[in-house]
Amino acid sequence: MEKINVVAALAALAQDNRLDVFRLLVQAGPEGMPAGAVAEALDLAPNTLTFHFDRLRTAGLVSVRRDGRSMIYAAQFEKMNELLRFLTENCCGGAPCAPAAICKPSRKRAKVPA
Repeated sequence: MEKINVVAALAALAQDNRLDVFRLLVQAGPEGMPAGAVAEALDLAPNTLTFHFDRLRTAGLVSVRRDGRSMIYAAQFEKMNELLRFLTENCCGGAPCAPAAICKPSRKRAKVPA
């Protein structure tokens, strides 16, 4: 991952609502969640949430797809893992170690808090 992309990802996550959104989408798994369900779960206004989704999408951490009238947002696990690899690649003085597990979400959707 290029340093410019790392900075963009970290900047996108450096806000409490966006961090909450991203963590909720990670819990939801690869299938993601409808925007309305995210708004309800986090008690965020839809227009505020749209702004946060845009920042996360621009950073490559979230994708969106349309399903009928719903917009479904999902965490980009590959980008998240790239970010973790970048942040830990010099860990342990270059000796092999496993400071962070690579996330391999199951296809089964996790129950997220309502």
